[in-house]
Amino acid sequence: MGVLVDRLGTIEYVIAGTSGAISIPELHRKRIHPGRLQGLRLIHTHLDEEGLSFEDLTDMAKLRLDMIYAIAVRENGTPGLAYGAHLLPAEDTSRIWKVLDPVPTFLIDIPFDAFIRELEDEITRKQTSISPEAGEDRAILIVVRSAVNESTRIDTLEFQSLAAAAGITVLDTVVQKRPRPDPKYVVGKGKLSEIYITALAKDANLLIFDQELTPSQARSITSLVDIRAIDRTQLILDIFARRARTREGKIQVELAQLKYSMSRLVGKNPALSRLAGGIGTRGPGETKLEIDRRRAKERIERLEKETRQIGRKRRLTRTRRNRFGIPVISIIGYTNTGKSTLLNSLTRSRVFTADMPFATLDPSSKRLRFPRDLEVIITDTVGFIRDLPDDLKAAFMATLEELRDARLLLEVIDLTDPHLEYRMQAVDEILKGLDIREKPRLKVFNKSDACEKEIAHDLAQRYGGVVVSAHNRNSLVPLIKRMEAFFLDDRDSGFSSSVRE
Repeated sequence: MGVLVDRLGTIEYVIAGTSGAISIPELHRKRIHPGRLQGLRLIHTHLDEEGLSFEDLTDMAKLRLDMIYAIAVRENGTPGLAYGAHLLPAEDTSRIWKVLDPVPTFLIDIPFDAFIRELEDEITRKQTSISPEAGEDRAILIVVRSAVNESTRIDTLEFQSLAAAAGITVLDTVVQKRPRPDPKYVVGKGKLSEIYITALAKDANLLIFDQELTPSQARSITSLVDIRAIDRTQLILDIFARRARTREGKIQVELAQLKYSMSRLVGKNPALSRLAGGIGTRGPGETKLEIDRRRAKERIERLEKETRQIGRKRRLTRTRRNRFGIPVISIIGYTNTGKSTLLNSLTRSRVFTADMPFATLDPSSKRLRFPRDLEVIITDTVGFIRDLPDDLKAAFMATLEELRDARLLLEVIDLTDPHLEYRMQAVDEILKGLDIREKPRLKVFNKSDACEKEIAHDLAQRYGGVVVSAHNRNSLVPLIKRMEAFFLDDRDSGFSSSVRE
């Protein structure tokens, strides 16, 4: 049994549970300030002499209860020891609560009103100093791997950079080793509860999982924790939405977002899935959920139609290029390696550039004339990233199809990236998935101005590439000569359609 008592001593809820636990009902109170407590304390019984369980303490933290007490009940029905706990101000984020020493019920001598007032004021002061500003996302990142190794560390660093690119403040990163993700909570219920307690202590308002969440996992997680939870796919979609500038780019991103969210538009109550209205229509009985799903489906159909039109226009453009015999060079590479900067320097253009992932989302095509009166089209494409979400691949297929008609791929590699070979492997896998891995490719090692000369030239020699600094046009002369030789000389010009393993 348990009761929830307000600060005036009025019992607001009476809870009947099982021999092992009670289930606290949904509370209708609303806290006015993030630092305020609920104004209720929970007093419940334990049918043994064990103290407060982790679930008890978690409930206290989640519901922001004033205090919690468990009173042991002996076999003869008399009360045993009382086990109490209360929350702590956010001073030491490793401790969010204090467990009191157990005492007989008649020895509880806490001056409750004064104690709670003072505690709540202190919590409010501390909480205000760390609370996020309006609209600020403060996140805990969660990574689950079957083996924790160097590739895990690299992927985690990239995950953190993606969060930063989305304007998110990363408060903590949790890496868990387990054979396979938990089918319901990814990290397991106990671990997720621990992470949630950390989130409460650090005033985080967002959990981000490195792996894609299934709709059922997303529902299970958000039913257990009282903050938003998203996955890496949603994070990348958010970045793409921020970067899209042209109508074409916005259409492709919105289509990917809608396809991703369609399977997640489900109600908590099975009754919400009922159908109503006439055949082919939705009448007055239609639920909001059904309206959302129908509108999303209609919007997807319209966007897919526009995407097909985009594809037709691109194919027509490619046909015209082929008719006039204008060859195409496509600049590819991992995100944030300097592809757009290279395009700008080669063609004296002003394509938007920034030192952040996916700064360039909308592809650009420019003409480039070589010294020996040869003209080509050079295109910039969206940056690659490991495990690119399938919905994004599908949405950007019209853009990625440009690569199929390219005579030559320039793979831009960031010399300052300590994990450049890991990124090169990821690019290779993506090209393999697009079935263009065997297309002639020249590796362009960029940012030579920020790298030791010997290291840069050793890498270029090992991979048959060329070293440049995209900001320095003078450094591009060897690259221009290699590209020109490829188109003017049918003999071996140093290019290989196979990639070193």
